[in-house]
Amino acid sequence: MEDYENFSEQQLKIIQRYVTNIDENIFVLRNLPEVIKGALFSRYSRSSLGLRSLLLKEFILNEDTAFATISGEKHEGEEDQIMAIKKAQSFYDRILDGYGDDSIGELGGAHLAVENISMIAAKVIEDSRIGGSPLEKSTRYIYFDQKINGEFLFYREPILMTSAYRDLYLEVCNDLFETYGRLIPPMTEMMEKKFPKENEVSKVAYTAALRARVLDCLRGLLPSGALTNMGVFGNGRFFEGLIQKLNSHNLSELQEIGKTSYQELSKVIPSFVRRSEGSHKYQKTYSEFKERQDGALKELSEQYTESLAKMSSAGVRLVSYDAQSPTKVAAGLLFANSDVGLAELQDHCGKLPKEEVERILEVGAAYRENRRHKSPRALEHAEFTFEIVADFAVYRDLQRHRMLTQERQMLSCDHEYFIPDEIIGTDMEKEYREVMEKAKGAYDTIKLELPEEAQYVVPMAYNIHWYFHVNLRALQWLCELRSSPAGHPNYRYIAQEMAKQVSTVLPEFERFFKFVDYDGYELGRLGQEVRKEEKLKASE
Repeated sequence: MEDYENFSEQQLKIIQRYVTNIDENIFVLRNLPEVIKGALFSRYSRSSLGLRSLLLKEFILNEDTAFATISGEKHEGEEDQIMAIKKAQSFYDRILDGYGDDSIGELGGAHLAVENISMIAAKVIEDSRIGGSPLEKSTRYIYFDQKINGEFLFYREPILMTSAYRDLYLEVCNDLFETYGRLIPPMTEMMEKKFPKENEVSKVAYTAALRARVLDCLRGLLPSGALTNMGVFGNGRFFEGLIQKLNSHNLSELQEIGKTSYQELSKVIPSFVRRSEGSHKYQKTYSEFKERQDGALKELSEQYTESLAKMSSAGVRLVSYDAQSPTKVAAGLLFANSDVGLAELQDHCGKLPKEEVERILEVGAAYRENRRHKSPRALEHAEFTFEIVADFAVYRDLQRHRMLTQERQMLSCDHEYFIPDEIIGTDMEKEYREVMEKAKGAYDTIKLELPEEAQYVVPMAYNIHWYFHVNLRALQWLCELRSSPAGHPNYRYIAQEMAKQVSTVLPEFERFFKFVDYDGYELGRLGQEVRKEEKLKASE
């Protein structure tokens, strides 16, 4: 501990409750609510005091902070703590506002549970990528055929439920869930015959891998209105931006999630989310901006795209790339260990023979021993844009990658649907196709009047059209991760195809995809389940 932090024995006893040590230069805060931690770090950036001294003098001993009640030092109950946070909020707002920087909102965070929301809503939440970490209920480990109070778990969209399409919507969603549940036993039986358990494989690992394979095949039957649960950790800035977007969304479900999220987060980090409250000027101006911009872009889109061809069949295509990117990456690799300008390096590398450029690139790739060895940031000088048509279930997996720019079109039944190879040619195929066509009929009927609400009835097997704009470093991570044996076959194909297409147009970059797995796997999850079981036994 620095000499300027001289505490009495009594003060040390107070402080040590809130820090992991009282005598080292590196320590962690603990036992403090987010509102205090955020304000403390905000003040810290403009104080000559050490953090422990600052905590003691300006927070613990300051009556305006209501520190004892907020921190739980006074055990007065949850309601008293919430009231204390509100009472002291002006103090924290003053500190946070005093720095005039939105990044201050990144100094405090919260864990938000969002339960019983549609798959559509989950994707909207996950669209907010920076500063938040979402974790969503899995469709490959959890059966979705259960009922609560005699009803399958899908979102009863308020506008649909008061419209002429109510009965149609309910009927089709129930049919999709019933078909999903009905096909689980025959699909499981078929998979057991096709992939019998080997003696050396434990029953637990085999059962988990088999279940994942069965549910991977059947998840496309679930409607996009199927209910899921999410856990979201984020900083204050993330949550404020997320709630503003939710409040401004056209779907009432998203508006309700925004309103309720604000209410709950205000109990924990009120100073960080206050500008997303419905009547706040920031929220009002954002909503007005969003409405005007979306309206104008929709109008222009209808005007300029009406006669253009549509990409309707499933697939991946590389739309754009920079042919000069290998020399730019090479220059980036050299920059940190040089004392010359980047522009000069790029110009110089652009004049080098191809084999010399490849020699530089090889050093950037050669020493990686597995996919977790991250490549240098120089790879970010190469960028690619892909557009993809694939089933919504696969989009749910790939959409969660955050270090890229992506945009999707609305869910529809206009781009055909995916049917797993395991179903084709079996007794299950007829039933699968019938319910898919029934869902399309319902969607086509509802969309004429309620195009956005009609998305809830679209089964996840139907294709969605979206694009990725991504740099080489992020693409390397995505392709190597998503091509691994444990992955779903559909997104494994997309990951493999993106790596292939880049390597075809720019062969110099093939070396950066050395851990992309191009093999096919019948029961791909099995290896990972076996390893998990072995680790569990080893820890016992």
